[in-house]
Amino acid sequence: MKINPVHILLVDDLRENLFALDALLRREGLNLLKAASGEEALELLLTTDVALALIDIQMPGMDGFELAEYMRGMERTRRVPIIFLTAGASDNRRRFRGYEAGAVDFLQKPLEPDILRSKVDVFVELYEQRQEVASQRDELETAVQENRRLLAESRSQSEALREADRHKDEFLATLAHELRNPLAPIKNALSIMRVGGANDPAIAGVCSMLERQVDHMVRLVDDLMEMSRITRGVIELRKERVDLSTIIQNSIETSRPLIDAEGHVLDVHLPERSIELNGDKVRLAQVFSNLLNNAAKYTDRGGVISLDAKVEGDEIVVSVRDNGIGISSHALSKVFDMFMQADRSSRRAQGGLGIGLTLVKTVVEMHGGTVAARSEGLARGSEFIVRIPLDQTDLKKRPTLNPGIISSSFKRQSILVVDDNADAASSLAMLLKMLGAVVFVANDGPSALAQMEEVRPDVVLLDLGLPGMDGLEVARTIRANPEYRRMVLIALTGWGLEEDRLRTKEAGFDHHLVKPVDLPILRSILADSESASKH
Repeated sequence: MKINPVHILLVDDLRENLFALDALLRREGLNLLKAASGEEALELLLTTDVALALIDIQMPGMDGFELAEYMRGMERTRRVPIIFLTAGASDNRRRFRGYEAGAVDFLQKPLEPDILRSKVDVFVELYEQRQEVASQRDELETAVQENRRLLAESRSQSEALREADRHKDEFLATLAHELRNPLAPIKNALSIMRVGGANDPAIAGVCSMLERQVDHMVRLVDDLMEMSRITRGVIELRKERVDLSTIIQNSIETSRPLIDAEGHVLDVHLPERSIELNGDKVRLAQVFSNLLNNAAKYTDRGGVISLDAKVEGDEIVVSVRDNGIGISSHALSKVFDMFMQADRSSRRAQGGLGIGLTLVKTVVEMHGGTVAARSEGLARGSEFIVRIPLDQTDLKKRPTLNPGIISSSFKRQSILVVDDNADAASSLAMLLKMLGAVVFVANDGPSALAQMEEVRPDVVLLDLGLPGMDGLEVARTIRANPEYRRMVLIALTGWGLEEDRLRTKEAGFDHHLVKPVDLPILRSILADSESASKH
């Protein structure tokens, strides 16, 4: 890129010489600055950058050599090329002084026009190249500075996003912890009812229903803590042999309050024979309850919802249809996207974050199946069809509660339950006592340590969020005492993230259980600890 105009300084005390130089050199793109003395030349140099100075040596007052020396002494002009013009013979002494003053060449008068022009053209071209390099350097520097600014801004935004994400994780973990705390005594109470009234069919039926709902809530709380895993479709499945009708009934039980509240009719068709599949019963029930809830929310009051389940070849096919508002062709292609809701402007968008159908798709695909949405358009209803393969491999029964076995396995164990939530502590203690254990209760760390000195329990069930001295500190204190080295420490807490499990392991806990406690798992741990204590 050329910088225009390019300035050439002409210095000669004779006006006719200046005009002659002007006539020889004038061309487009050059601006010829003329000065009749050294002083006049310096004034021009103070305000204008020049590519070349043509200076006559013999001038009254300040001669050419003195002007060159002044120019070399000024930061602005010290690198300006100088060609001296001389009318007389230049001896070596004069040439040496000229080069010492910064001359790049000497031209003898009368000047040869072609030689003068060629030399001037060389310095003009060099000047333009320097200007172009300087311009590119400035542009590059500007670009570098802008990139640095953008990088710093990007880093700042990334840090802000990381900080926001960290706060979100902390919030969800705290929320999950707070939700788990009241679930713990509820589940403990259900276990007490089941053990105490196991032979009463009515009590057993109520307990089963409530336990399913508590399990469902626990899984939803787990989803709160693992929202990023849901977004990536990375959800843990707990597969076992499950009956399709049982899964459907559990999902209907969950969705029935909303269906009834909207005055809908639910028409259900299930296979006459029992159909078993390899799946996660809680997750699959969640799939069908989400589809039923969706149908109930997006159907005008008094609508009809149909659920049909059947076997086609080697697949189970479950269809949920409604005569509701339907789905537009545009929305149909996005219906399984995260945070998608069909109609946010009305009450139909009530409840939920719009992740239900995304979760449906993820869980079904994790079972090797597919889910599809159909609708003939707005006000024409909609249908969701789930297909899951009948896979009879890797089917395992989950452990079930056997009060007799549990009771006998606890008889000689002493257990200290430490929890500042009095309901959670007392209900768990009551359950363990009913199962044959000797149980002690403490509601804070110092009290727990004091009781340990007296009763020397075999097992300590220790909450982490204790006031003052937290559970981690209590565990470290216990592990610091060699007399307690064989004692089994079990963290029983509402905190269930991986970093929480690492913290408890580092503090000396043997096990980490998340509230509400899964009694078969706790029974297995206690049975193992009793067996180990005998050897």
